[in-house]
Amino acid sequence: MSKDRMPSQGAKRILLVDCDSFFVQVAQLEDPGGAGKHPLLLVGGRSGRGVITSASYAVREYGVRSGMPTAQALKLCPEAVVVPVPRGAVVERSRAVKAVLKELSPVVQAASVDEFYLDLTGTERMLRGEDLAATADRIRRVVRERTEVAVSLGGGTQRVVAKVATRLAKPNGVHVVPPGDEAAFMARFRLEELPGIGPAFLKQLAGKGLSTCADVARVERAWLSRWFGPARGAWLWERVRGIDASEVDARDRRKSISSERTFFADVDDDDELERRLLELSCRVGGQLRAKDLRARTVTVKIRDHDFTTRQAGSTQTAGLETDRAIFTVAASMLHGLRHRRKTPVRLLGVGASNLVRQAPAEQLDFFGGEAALESERDRTIARAVDRIHDRYGRDALRPARVLDSREETPPSDRPRTSR
Repeated sequence: MSKDRMPSQGAKRILLVDCDSFFVQVAQLEDPGGAGKHPLLLVGGRSGRGVITSASYAVREYGVRSGMPTAQALKLCPEAVVVPVPRGAVVERSRAVKAVLKELSPVVQAASVDEFYLDLTGTERMLRGEDLAATADRIRRVVRERTEVAVSLGGGTQRVVAKVATRLAKPNGVHVVPPGDEAAFMARFRLEELPGIGPAFLKQLAGKGLSTCADVARVERAWLSRWFGPARGAWLWERVRGIDASEVDARDRRKSISSERTFFADVDDDDELERRLLELSCRVGGQLRAKDLRARTVTVKIRDHDFTTRQAGSTQTAGLETDRAIFTVAASMLHGLRHRRKTPVRLLGVGASNLVRQAPAEQLDFFGGEAALESERDRTIARAVDRIHDRYGRDALRPARVLDSREETPPSDRPRTSR
């Protein structure tokens, strides 16, 4: 047996259920006489500065992709029809899919609004020896019959293998990787297709002449650690072989919270960007406190007028939950990003990750010591403001600095990439 092959005895049975082009499906299901009649369908913003949230498979053949400006998408496919995002219906359909999956699997974890991990390990006797591919196909059919939502399923012994396998399952199909074939399966993919590898890391990998999982698999683990650091090197060595220690967690814990805003007109004024950043920080802080969470890592994302996306992150020793502390950290990173490239901005976002549960009330430090970004007094005030918002609405009490800021497109609070 190859050293990269894993034994099949006692192997996990993991499936990823991916709702095919979910926002497009929901738009068509909700409006069968309108959106449902258009195979060339785009879901997203229809204004001149709108962005595509989802595209039908027929439109994708023209080169249209999610995140593309609507104007650019319509240039590629002028016959396409654009409809707004059916947010309420998306949530309802997602809940319906999850409810069905809970009847079919002992462990279900929502990775996003349109992705669900299932752990069927140990169900072989209950399913009378049904192999994982047959189980996946049965689940695919039941979900379609019960919810009208078409799904694709990838499967294997590891979460990362199931995730990548959905690429071969789409649309409305099944692809299961047998135990022991993980490394050979992963070797066929390019590194940009591997979850967790972004543009910056891709550039580093390309600098070493690495473009595919097979390229990386030929490099010794020690060299990967030397090139990219011990943690990242070890992570990469495992992932290209389909090794993933993460579990399917039915508790469905939130991993990140973010809020972002696309402007009607590009913003190049630093004071205006700070005001917008404060608004976003307040939204993220409010969501953290509502869920009794604190964030150790704060991230700022900006998309420049030429669609260049940049971001920076900062990790603190203690978790943060107050708007002021989140804004303080975020503002510092915004200044750094703007210093490196000062150009008009079309989108601004704030994210909170590395989340921890709120600790019990802490005793105030009367004797000095290391300065903290937020105190227990700050947290008490923030929660008092939350109670006012709950009773009278968010406009009842707002930071003075944001009162004169112009109204733009509504912010997007995005739980879909946060689990």
